[in-house]
Amino acid sequence: MRINKNDIEVKVERPGAKLRNMMGYGGMIIAYNELPKGFDFTPLLHGLENNSCHCPHWGYIIEGAIRLINDDGSEEISQTGDIFYWPAGHTAIVEEDIKFIEFSPEKELNEVLENVGKRMSELGV
Repeated sequence: MRINKNDIEVKVERPGAKLRNMMGYGGMIIAYNELPKGFDFTPLLHGLENNSCHCPHWGYIIEGAIRLINDDGSEEISQTGDIFYWPAGHTAIVEEDIKFIEFSPEKELNEVLENVGKRMSELGV
């Protein structure tokens, strides 16, 4: 099973940002994301437990950098060429314009995405 990134449905598109994702990959959602420097997930996670993402993610940073901030206060930067695992309980801020591939469990990510969509509407973004 394979898919070209351009064939993955765009779920969110804003100036400098494009989020694509598709369900049905063995219980996982695949995503190809492009985000601008300074993009902060924190306000979009408000309302979830600990106001953070409770979904784990696995992936690869094609280019750019992102700072992961865990619920325990620890931080980590994933950058170009890194393969990552981000455990549940985090938020993130884009440090450099970024493109990355991500794999996440469907149930948990759908819960997070529902909240993100609601928050984006509330915030007018």
